[in-house]
Amino acid sequence: MGGMKGMEGKPGMGGMPGMGDMQHMPMMQPTAANPFPPAEMHMHMAMMHATGADANETYVRKMIEHHRGAIAMSRLVVARSKDTRVLRLANQDIAAQTRDIVGLQAWLSQHGKTAQ
Repeated sequence: MGGMKGMEGKPGMGGMPGMGDMQHMPMMQPTAANPFPPAEMHMHMAMMHATGADANETYVRKMIEHHRGAIAMSRLVVARSKDTRVLRLANQDIAAQTRDIVGLQAWLSQHGKTAQ
């Protein structure tokens, strides 16, 4: 993931339009109870940069990144959880999100757009 223009050396959300006072907040660090902040931040950054020639393409591209983020978070759960139900849910989510990405990529292809 590349850096955000204007964010070099800044610990918070500075430079992000609409983030107001959040620019002074430090980025959340992963913990044993919440290993998700890096995956969440990567997903949000990728979604913000996913754009297309029109609203339909932009929606599809943003949803691809959203689903990729869900997969990344589910993989963190699979790597850490011992709860069989949570593991089953995370694995089902990975499969469902992967199918959704395939469908979204197919839409791009059917409309002469470059896959991402």
